[in-house]
Amino acid sequence: MAVDVLVETVIDRPVAEVADYAADPSHAPEWYANIAEVVWETAPVVEPGARARFVARFLGRTLAYTYEIREYAPHQRLVMSTQQGPFPMETTYTWAAAGAGTRMTLRNRGEPAGFTGIAAPALALAMRRATRKDLARLKARLESRG
Repeated sequence: MAVDVLVETVIDRPVAEVADYAADPSHAPEWYANIAEVVWETAPVVEPGARARFVARFLGRTLAYTYEIREYAPHQRLVMSTQQGPFPMETTYTWAAAGAGTRMTLRNRGEPAGFTGIAAPALALAMRRATRKDLARLKARLESRG
């Protein structure tokens, strides 16, 4: 069973500021509660083909996986994916003007394998809850920079 989780928020900061910050994987540990570390495997440039290794804690497990940037349209869209581990996943960020602020969406979708696949509905619920909290953390972090 596929998992497809889409969450959005409006951040009271300009699109360029939100997108530049959120698109850089180096910042992920600052706003993703479950991301402990990110190490670039290529030059630290946000562009198609660039890769970064993430170490995360999710549902009591430590996971290590490499995301590769698949698409990048500055200030509009970022798509990255991993084929590693029990849950190959694609993550998409989009940014659009919302008044003076930015509407950011974050979508995670993939096809869990093995036992993880059986637990897909519970996994999707946990991912939605975690993603909402992460976007709230990003919003608070960027809006506090004034």
